[in-house]
Amino acid sequence: MKQKILLIEDDRIMRISLEDALKEAGYDVGSFETGTEALCAFENTPFDVAVTDFRLPDLDGFDIVKEITKKYDTPVIMMTAYGTIKDAVEAMKLGAFDYLTKPFALDELIMLIERAVMIRGLKEENIRLKKDLHNCYGGRNITGESAEIRKIFALIEKVSASDATVLILGESGTGKELVATTIHYQSKRRDKPLIKVNCAALPEGLVESELFGHERGAFTGAVRRKPGRFEAADGGTVFLDEITDLPLPSQARILRVIQERQFDRVGGTTTLSVDVRIIAATNRVLEEEVKAGRFREDLFYRLNVIPITIPPLRERREDILPLIEYFTDKYGSALEKKVRFTREAVDLLLAYDYPGNIRELKNIIERCITLSSSGIIGRDDIPYFIVTGMKSDKGLRLSDVASDAERIHIMKVLKTTQGNKTKAAEILGISRKTLWERLNAYGIQS
Repeated sequence: MKQKILLIEDDRIMRISLEDALKEAGYDVGSFETGTEALCAFENTPFDVAVTDFRLPDLDGFDIVKEITKKYDTPVIMMTAYGTIKDAVEAMKLGAFDYLTKPFALDELIMLIERAVMIRGLKEENIRLKKDLHNCYGGRNITGESAEIRKIFALIEKVSASDATVLILGESGTGKELVATTIHYQSKRRDKPLIKVNCAALPEGLVESELFGHERGAFTGAVRRKPGRFEAADGGTVFLDEITDLPLPSQARILRVIQERQFDRVGGTTTLSVDVRIIAATNRVLEEEVKAGRFREDLFYRLNVIPITIPPLRERREDILPLIEYFTDKYGSALEKKVRFTREAVDLLLAYDYPGNIRELKNIIERCITLSSSGIIGRDDIPYFIVTGMKSDKGLRLSDVASDAERIHIMKVLKTTQGNKTKAAEILGISRKTLWERLNAYGIQS
């Protein structure tokens, strides 16, 4: 999605020249002659960065900065003549992002815009991370009473105090992402970014661009410099989920980051240094991936410093009832419904094996509560594939049967490919992205 730039310049020739240059650089541009027109446009159209001349027919830079930064929290870049540099500096004290002295090179302006976009993105990420932090510590999100889960609690507490690389292992849906999030927020890096990367969902052909960024002109469509996920995570943590889906060349670059804390943007000539902690996760057996030549052995040993294995839900059945209670409270409160499960319904849920693990249980509880009209969830409200030997036809709608058949078939194919989603997608005749969407929808994606 293109960033939107608000351009305010009363000189017609300069305004047109700047507008053309910014559009050529890949931005959407809204250009205006007066500050009043520009601020009116802001009411209906959100802009990512504002670029304004300091002296305008109706307003000055102080007015623009006060209105845009306070009302919209959007970075403002000032353009100023030599004689008004003092005013531009004063505007920066009021919240302006930076200023340029006329005449200036277009590359200077584009570089400033890139910086403003990146920093604004980091601020937005920080807001999201604070929400994640609240969610992480606002309740018992890692729920369980089994001996296995208590061991994991103790291990999380120990590894959080260090900067060691962590490898989280376990089937799809066991809660690997939640464990990674908890480790980050209990670590000394808690105030820095946590950047989560689902390696299976990265666009094919753009994996390295997404991870390490790219320079303008590095490939077709690279109309401007783009920082990557590692650059955005500097000082914090990168969580690489589904790391076995990374192609071998990208694995080599990840290895370099772990060993040297350095990388190059795609198409770049400057080596960048980064301070990040890496947490990786996979639902596959990495030793088998190494033997098959699909995963680098040296990277495996670098990642496997502190392994945390999360057992499937069927192997820690003591945790099913606490999870049912937790998700019932969570979705009941969210939907403002007071609901309860009958003893028979709970017994059915306790007896099920949950091939999709905690995520599948979560989806089942959410579905039951959402569709409940009486507040009492009984046997007939439980999904039909859990209930065996039903005496009625309720739950046997064609759409339900088709969905469940697709879900079971996908899981069988994944088992055949040992969790390799690229091969599974080829067998199923769909793209890897479509497969990832299906897995996410059915709650069997880690």
